[in-house]
This record gives sequence, C-alpha cells and structure tokens, in this order.
Amino acid sequence: MPVCDADEIKLIREACKIGREAVDVGHRLIAPGVTTEEIDKAVHDFIIANDAYPSPLGYYNFPRSCCTSVNECICHGIPDTRKLEEGDIINLDISCYKNGVHADLNETFLVGKCPESSRALVEATYDSL
Repeated sequence: MPVCDADEIKLIREACKIGREAVDVGHRLIAPGVTTEEIDKAVHDFIIANDAYPSPLGYYNFPRSCCTSVNECICHGIPDTRKLEEGDIINLDISCYKNGVHADLNETFLVGKCPESSRALVEATYDSL
C-alpha cells in the first residue's frame, strides 16, 4: 500500500473538502418535488466552479456527475427526472478529481417526513460507522 507524503495528503484534503462541500450542496436541495437531475446539475456546477472534475462523469460512459440512489436502488443510481417524494430516502454519492487525486464520499438523507423504519435504518447506518 502506498504511503502518502505531506504534500500528497494536502492535495487529498483539498479534493475531499470540495467533495464534502458538494455533498452539502446536494443535501440542501433534497426535498419533495426536486428531481435528482437538479441535484446532479448543482453538484456538477459546484465541483467545476472549484476547479475540480466530477469523477463519475464519463466513467464507463456514466452520463452524470454524481450518483443518486433512491429507496431500493442500492448504489450508483443515475440522476434523472424522477421527482423526490415525501418519505423517500436518497443516497448521494460524490466523487471528484483535483490535482491528481480523487475524493469519494456518500451520505444518505431522508426526504421530508419519513416512516420511523426509514429513519431508524439511516440512523443505524450512521451508528455502525
């Protein structure tokens, strides 16, 4: 396993900071009636504005800049025109590339008021970390 020096760690932290902030950009949009495509556009614009590149875009022909997995979609959901609905859960998976390194983060969010079972699932997942 490679060991990174202080300069490489600084680059990794910079990429990860952009990735984390991109997750926050997406999170702020999550609400009933918002499409996952709208979330993808905001995430894309934020990453590009920070002189980084959305890693998923074009990877094995992936057509979007982030992954939005809603409800039963386990991972790597492709953002589209589906509107989020009250009670959905959504995992937002963000990867970005800057200065030769990638950042890769994801987080699961509740959409509006959710059933207790969904809230408990998301909470248990956080607690398992």
